[in-house]
Amino acid sequence: MQPYELSKNEKETHLLQRLNELTAWHMTHCEAYRQMIQKSQLQTEAKQLEDIPYFPVQLFKLMDLYSVPQEEVFKVLTSSGTTGQQVSKIYLDKETAKLQTKTLVDVMRPLLDTKRLPMIIFDTKSVLKNRKSFSARGAGILGFANFGRKHFYALNDDMTLDIRGLQAFLKEYVGQRILLFGFTFMIWKYVYREIIKQGITLDFGDSVLIHGGGWKKLKDEAVDPKTFNQLLKERLGIREIHNYYGMVEQVGSIFLECREGYLHAPSYADIIVRDKITFEPLLNGQEGLIQVLSELPKSYPGHSLLTEDIGTIQGEDNCSCGWKGKYFTVAGRIPKAEVRGCSDTFQGGAKK
Repeated sequence: MQPYELSKNEKETHLLQRLNELTAWHMTHCEAYRQMIQKSQLQTEAKQLEDIPYFPVQLFKLMDLYSVPQEEVFKVLTSSGTTGQQVSKIYLDKETAKLQTKTLVDVMRPLLDTKRLPMIIFDTKSVLKNRKSFSARGAGILGFANFGRKHFYALNDDMTLDIRGLQAFLKEYVGQRILLFGFTFMIWKYVYREIIKQGITLDFGDSVLIHGGGWKKLKDEAVDPKTFNQLLKERLGIREIHNYYGMVEQVGSIFLECREGYLHAPSYADIIVRDKITFEPLLNGQEGLIQVLSELPKSYPGHSLLTEDIGTIQGEDNCSCGWKGKYFTVAGRIPKAEVRGCSDTFQGGAKK
């Protein structure tokens, strides 16, 4: 299945069947999920996507939820969190992990060549130390590393920028297309600002940057997406920049930014925007809480989640970029919501 080719009716028919199947699966295989559904008196055979039962994403910080035997748990993902914060725990079996990886490849296909590119990762290699338990940062790096080769980690363990290594890498692959990946706020603080502070001139050449997370801290510094893109292109020579929206609770089902600056729901996932008070579905153009749907989570009941993020669906099947599906923007987190982004929470544990 191509990620952005299904029309509204085709996609809803496909997703509704898959999500109803997942609801039934988790009802049978996750006792806690079944009890919550029954106590909430929610219908389990939805007639439309808006009726798929959903729970707040915070639930994964409060409970251990999985729908496979414990001996089949292959990997545990955790959301990032500062000291004292609870973290989400996502339990994956091999089948779900494999499906997430395959889907991520499909979602990224319209932007990246099938050939792996030389890759710079704006993070530290040490974040991948524990291969059975990954943070959201580690999971993101591991997923996107599949698109690259000759991986170079641009940050040392103390979060200082490896300038010499970076210069050597860019010199070695000058004239070739390069893939860049990192978390938004970390790129801004530990890469961009450090390069400017040291007065270094770098040209990333024919490069494409994929980044996500950390917009709250950038907004606190009065940096919006337009400014972020403009400065990285002007000062670092990065040719192409794409943001993505995603979360550890639905790894693989990312919402990728098109060339027009909108986030798109691929064929395997969708979003619904709900009123912040009544939780009723809103019309396109109205701002509310984002609910995310994904057909991937089988080892844990994460196929329908209400996030703490505020967004607006701008349209469906008619974006000028040519991609079908809903396209939307994210305004930020609801007031007083616990900060839990991949890179939002890094600063609390970083060396100053």
